[in-house]
Amino acid sequence: MALTEGTHTLGPQSGSLLLRTSRAGLGRKAGHDLTIEAAGWSAAVTVADPESSSVAVTVEVDALEVREGTGGVLPLGDSDRAEIKKNLRKVLQADRHPTITFRSTRVRGTSGEFTVDGDLTIAGTTRTAVVRAVADDGRVRGGTTVAQTDFGIKPYSAFFGALKLADEVEIAFDLGLPG
Repeated sequence: MALTEGTHTLGPQSGSLLLRTSRAGLGRKAGHDLTIEAAGWSAAVTVADPESSSVAVTVEVDALEVREGTGGVLPLGDSDRAEIKKNLRKVLQADRHPTITFRSTRVRGTSGEFTVDGDLTIAGTTRTAVVRAVADDGRVRGGTTVAQTDFGIKPYSAFFGALKLADEVEIAFDLGLPG
């Protein structure tokens, strides 16, 4: 089923927008692979023939919530979640850059499978990102992977660098479009 043409306004009620991190370093067994949900975001999506389609997304940094932590020696607790959120705000410079944005520059493909090229801005730095997506049964699923260092972000580390986040962060979405 193709996506319905027109302009759609989306947000958390439309589905999930997730960030997934993984661990690196000698101490990676102590840490957690994280799933972080963007609980505050909005998007304007214009669906037309691919070349005329567009996407604009804004994510509130303060609304990033740790939903799951897998691996690790101990389970992820509430104090861990609070500490991770504090570190996220610091690393992403939320006081100076309260949002993460994506603005499409080109859409290619078909209404069922497409690629969106665009400008992704994180912590005040803009880089090109390529998002791949599939649409069927009124849902759009897809994502991309970004390197933190491309945005001037030093991946979080602890224990003198023995435990650190991998540079790459997966961004994934699963959304329903109004039909």
